[in-house]
This record gives sequence, C-alpha cells and structure tokens, in this order.
Amino acid sequence: MNWLRKTLGDIRKYPSAILGLSMITVLVAVAIYAVVTIPYSEAIRLWRGGEAVWGENPRTVPPAWYNLFRAEQQPETIVRDIGDEGVTKSTEAVSEDMERITLEYVFDYTYDGFPQSLTVFFTTTYEERAPHVSMTWFAADGREIRLGDITARRRETYRIDLDDRLVRRLRRVEPRIGLFTDQEEGAVTPVKGTYTLLVEAITFEEDSDVDAKLVVYGRVHGLAGTDHRRRDLSVALLYGTPIALAFGLLAALGTTITTMVIAAVGVWFGGVVDSIIQRITEINMLLPFLPILIMVGLFISRSIWVILGWVILLSIFGAAIKNYRATFLQIKEADYIEAAQAYGAGNGRIILRYLVPRIVPVLIPQLVSSIPVFVFLEASLALLGLGDPQLPTWGKLIEDARANGALYNELYYWMLQPAVLLMFTGLGFAMVGFTMDRIFNPRLREI
Repeated sequence: MNWLRKTLGDIRKYPSAILGLSMITVLVAVAIYAVVTIPYSEAIRLWRGGEAVWGENPRTVPPAWYNLFRAEQQPETIVRDIGDEGVTKSTEAVSEDMERITLEYVFDYTYDGFPQSLTVFFTTTYEERAPHVSMTWFAADGREIRLGDITARRRETYRIDLDDRLVRRLRRVEPRIGLFTDQEEGAVTPVKGTYTLLVEAITFEEDSDVDAKLVVYGRVHGLAGTDHRRRDLSVALLYGTPIALAFGLLAALGTTITTMVIAAVGVWFGGVVDSIIQRITEINMLLPFLPILIMVGLFISRSIWVILGWVILLSIFGAAIKNYRATFLQIKEADYIEAAQAYGAGNGRIILRYLVPRIVPVLIPQLVSSIPVFVFLEASLALLGLGDPQLPTWGKLIEDARANGALYNELYYWMLQPAVLLMFTGLGFAMVGFTMDRIFNPRLREI
C-alpha cells in the first residue's frame, strides 16, 4: 500500500498523467455504461439487424448536432404511430361486413430542408380479403394531393417516393420535395406549417383491422448519425469502447505477464531450458506477425476472441524476453536470492516471489503503453476486412465507411468519429505510460 500511495503521489506531479488518467476514466465509464445498458447479445442483435430493427432510421445521415453549425436547419425524422399525439383513428360501419377506417396523422414541419424520403408502414388483420386503402396529403399551404390507392397486405410498405403515378401528378418532381413546396410559385424551400396524412381504409370482413405508421425520414439523426444499413452508429461507438478496452487489456496482460514469467523460468533453470526458450524466441521473431493473423482470419476464424488468443500466442515469445532475461540475469546473482535458497525456498517460490516482483516496476509502464497498441491492432485487422462480423467495433465502422465511399460522398462523420475515439484512447494510455516510465525508470527520473 505504501508503494501504491507513493506512486499515486508521484503521478500527481505530472499534469499529462492526470489528463491521461481522466481520459482513461471517461473511456472506462463509457464502457461500463455500454455493457450495463446494452447486453452482449442485444448488441449483436442490433448490429446485425436490418429493416426490421432500423426501419425508422434514415440512411447515411450525419448526427443531429450538425444543425448547431448550420444556418439552414435540416429535418430530423418524424414518426407518427397509433397512440401518438396528433394521430386519430375512427371506425364507421358501411354494411354488415364492411367498415371504413379513417386514420389521420398530423405533424408540424419547421425545417429549412426537405426530408430524405417518406414511407407508410401498414399492419392489417384479415382472413381472405385484404383491405383497400386510399391516402390523401394535406399540405401546410392548403393543397390537397391524392396519394396512392393500394391493397394493404398484412405487412405492407408504401414508399411514397417510389410511386410513379404520384411523381407524374407532381409534374415529375420528387414527392419528398413536391409534397412540401408550392410549385405554382416556383418555391425551392419547404413550406413550414402543419401537414396531414389522411388514410381511409375499407375492410371486407367482420374482424378486419388496419393500422399504419408514417415515417418522414430526416436528414440528420441521433448523436452519431446512421450508416448505409440505417444502423445508429452510436451503438457501435458505445459498444466498441468495452470491446476495444477488453481486447487491449487482455492482450497486454496476457503477453507481458506470460513473457516475463517465461523469461524468469529460463534464467532460473538455465541450461537446456533457457536455450530452448531463446531458440523459440529467435524463430518467433522471424515470423511475420500480421500476415499470420491475416491467415488466421481467413482460414480459421474471424472471431475477435480467437484473434485475441492468437495475438497473445504470437507475442509471448517476442523480443521482450531478451530484455527481461538480461534483467533477471542480474537479479539472479543478488544476495537475497542466495539467502532464499539457503532457507530452502523452492524453484516456484523463488521465481514468483523473488525474481518476478523485482521487475514489476519496469513491467507496469510497458503494460500501460502496450494497451493502445493492441487496440490499434484490432482496428487494423477490421480495416483489412478481418474484423469480427458480429460485433460492433470502431475498426468495423471505419471499414464500413471506407467500403461505402464515406470520404468521397462527404460522409466524414462516419469515419472520423471512430478514428477520434481511437486517437483519444491511444493518447490517454500513452500519456500515463510515459509518465509511469519516467517514475519507475531510474535513468529518467532526473530528466
């Protein structure tokens, strides 16, 4: 405890270390929040989900906070469903088996830009004869525009922008624009005010019913925007934090501690044991690290945890063994080691209680500094197309952005957000690692 208290006291003398610890604390807090609010299985379900999960999100739009830096306010997504404010439903009997169901969706449009698209999702109940639905649009300037007439199946989707007959009625203007502008005046901006979608359905069976949901897709969405599959990027940014920290920490711990123990065993037993360890190390140092990981991802598994195991396995017999060995050779000749032998201490006790603890102060800075190295390694593998296809990670976000031309299409948010988090993580651990190296390394204390 005294050693820990002294170390914390020394760290407080370095503003860079305090800043680095604050950054790491933020990352840990975000990781805990992500794990608590989004269970592992739920994160996988959300990230692999399609239209059924993300159907109400617009496609490839920036975060909503972009509007803070724009003179023209871009629309956010407007959803109106049964039970929401501004939505009314009424039923009127037409005959013994027929009913007229009227649905009215009212919403205010106060934005300077046009929506991305408009869609009506129908959910109907019937036995044999599907209900007939007609729709009418009432614009804020008083215009009444007839939309499509459809036969609403059980899960029917009416995409207003894809209705060719409506496009012709709007004089070849896209519905997302024509429904919100007065074409007689040649307007190029949407008319602000209250809009109404009227849905009238005729059912032909006694227990038939019709429900509908109107989605006016916006041009901005959420805290992080969306991707080409309508997925909310905040899920990947949040859940990528615990995955990155877990991968980096486990790889760093598994590599440094195991390497140190193997080096101590080789030095203590010497002879054939030490020779075998050194030869394995030298052979391993000649093997191409990244190409082997690429082969693992291509031929064995792309699971992030399988990759983690191979990273540790390939890093155990690394160049660090040579450095640890040089230090352990000096410690082995110390007087207290001879005293421990004289008192009958066994080989395992000497290695774990007398050799290894002496090198821990040197190990800690290296451990802290190596965490972001492995975090960047995981992101690099994902960028090469070898990331875990199930998990939302920062590297996978960057790969998806690159593959879908985010930079060419000026979707900078898609690539920059995970890149900033990677740099934030690397900077935080680097500042703490350099400070701890300065504290524990006697040659750097006076610099």
